[in-house]
Amino acid sequence: MRLDVVTIFPEYLEPLNVSLVGKARARGQLDVHVHDLRQWTYDRHNTVDDTPYGGGPGMVMKTEPWGDALDSLLADGYEAGDGGPVLVVPTPSGRPFTQELAVELSERPWLVFTPARYEGIDRRVMDEYAARMPVYEVSIGDYVLAGGEAAVLVITEAVARLLPGVLGNAASHRDDSFAPGAMANLLEGPVYTKPPEWRGRGIPDVLLSGHHGKIARWRRDEALRRTALNRPDLLERCAAADFDKKDREMLSILGWAPEPGGRFWRKVQDVEE
Repeated sequence: MRLDVVTIFPEYLEPLNVSLVGKARARGQLDVHVHDLRQWTYDRHNTVDDTPYGGGPGMVMKTEPWGDALDSLLADGYEAGDGGPVLVVPTPSGRPFTQELAVELSERPWLVFTPARYEGIDRRVMDEYAARMPVYEVSIGDYVLAGGEAAVLVITEAVARLLPGVLGNAASHRDDSFAPGAMANLLEGPVYTKPPEWRGRGIPDVLLSGHHGKIARWRRDEALRRTALNRPDLLERCAAADFDKKDREMLSILGWAPEPGGRFWRKVQDVEE
């Protein structure tokens, strides 16, 4: 996969040289190019922003530097034999970034990121390149950052670990929290490793039993428990068919019951309490 990032703070992307992403780059599984947007400015102050039409606070990133930068890196990529680019625009007003979207992006051969600063990029830039390639406007959460570079790091790591050969165990991501089809999109339960006792705290006996069926059931129950506690909205999206008899028993213990429409909601008495 090829990945291009255009930013006014290239140093912010240094984490792309370490850990999982850095190793993927070293092995040639991820071809990363970081570009300084100010290289495509032509005034003495390297200006990349201007005041917004219609008034209002803040500044808006200008069309000319972005257009020239994107034209240049796309030309370079095509000349190098790359194809199928998509534009990824980190923005609080975009669609939520999910594991499902990470999987979708991991199947693309070339991602071009445009992390903005200030009040964002002149809308005409996205409209221009939407005529040439798919554009993903993506939000990593319901909050506002100073710029989109942190979102680029988040999205890149989520996508890179899904690429073939990046993880040591190819099956590692299949049971991730939010993985498509993984445990009805439940959160993962707790995990443990050696030693068997630490500061007077042991691990659940079932994990030492060697009984794979009981271990699988315990993990499923813990996933249900954690999801009910931390992300009840995920349970509310599940159909009754997503749960077997043992799941339903655990959900009942946790205060959930199926409604006539086929989805799970908190029991009425729990809501009233």
